[in-house]
Amino acid sequence: MFYWLMKRVFVGPLLHLVYRPWVRGAEHVPASGGAILASNHLAVIDSFFLPLVLDRELVFIGKQEYFTGSGVKGRMTAGFMRGVGTIPVDRGGGKASEAALRTGLRRLEEGGLFGIYPEGTRSPDGRLYRGKTGIARLALESGAPVVPIAMVGTDVAQPIGRRIPKVMRIGVVIGEPLDFSRYRGMENDRFILRAVTDEIMYAIMSLSGQEYVDVYAATQKARIAAGHPAAAGEEPGAAAAAPGGRPVPDVQVPVPPQEQDEPSVG
Repeated sequence: MFYWLMKRVFVGPLLHLVYRPWVRGAEHVPASGGAILASNHLAVIDSFFLPLVLDRELVFIGKQEYFTGSGVKGRMTAGFMRGVGTIPVDRGGGKASEAALRTGLRRLEEGGLFGIYPEGTRSPDGRLYRGKTGIARLALESGAPVVPIAMVGTDVAQPIGRRIPKVMRIGVVIGEPLDFSRYRGMENDRFILRAVTDEIMYAIMSLSGQEYVDVYAATQKARIAAGHPAAAGEEPGAAAAAPGGRPVPDVQVPVPPQEQDEPSVG
């Protein structure tokens, strides 16, 4: 109930009015049944705008820190995250991350939509980073289709360090579902997990038009924090690369549709 109140009555209408989000490919989200929505991650507001353009309820996992803040702001944030069904995850890995994935598996078995950011954290510079294999495990264990998604413009509206997004159009591009049933029962094979993850990241790259970097986003963030330059070949504008050594797709960053061609969202 809280989810739909926020979307239909309180937050949703305001976001529609101010940011005028556009969506392309909404028909690719299954009308029923469990599905994994795998998105690039450019800004905190990704978790607001993606659910906004869908007709079905979408639940994400979120970093543990959202649930442990102190003071009025911390309690409000934690309350909001719980109210919209966000599942806390300890990004340090181990048993806590395993528990979060198991919770996602139950969500899929119940026929719901489960959102995940395969990069594991926000991109530090707008590029697409190496996916973590947890999403592949989830896909193979659940048998659910994976729907690739590209968020467009959220990093420009809300760059790292900015709390209130600037007013501009936000886009969501949704690709055709990916079926990995051919790998069912192979969720403990690390090579299969990497291949599946790379296929998902390639699909996201093909939708978003982002430059790809074959390192983890968390690793790049740590390098930036330490003041270390990127390794050779990883600087912005370096030789093009794509997940799994595939050919680099010939795509551009999507742009908003013309007003007359624009589908309604929400």
